[in-house]
Amino acid sequence: MAQFMLLLHENPASFADVTPEQMEQVIGEYVAWREALEKQGRLAGGEKLRDEGGRHLSGFGADLKVVDGPFAEAAEVIGGYFTVEARDYADAVELAKDCPHLKYGGRIELRQVEPTGAE
Repeated sequence: MAQFMLLLHENPASFADVTPEQMEQVIGEYVAWREALEKQGRLAGGEKLRDEGGRHLSGFGADLKVVDGPFAEAAEVIGGYFTVEARDYADAVELAKDCPHLKYGGRIELRQVEPTGAE
């Protein structure tokens, strides 16, 4: 089977008004979804990314520029990812279609992983 990444795009302000109790429920939905994939042997990995935004690198060598990101005006950031095992894109879509991320207004970018042979 091939591996596919589900890149979880979201609006940083989406959960601004969510109570801690509501956030626990949301997290529980993600955990249950992930555990179901694990039981099927279809989950290869995944993590939530920190909200602080990381760094953006551009240029090369002496021209390397590093800036904090994402920028305040960003309408969307990648909040996390999952890597799943699937036969093809249609199978990967079937796995992703009930991901809680879609329920809460997020968007999933689905990309097939290109093996590099560097295992």
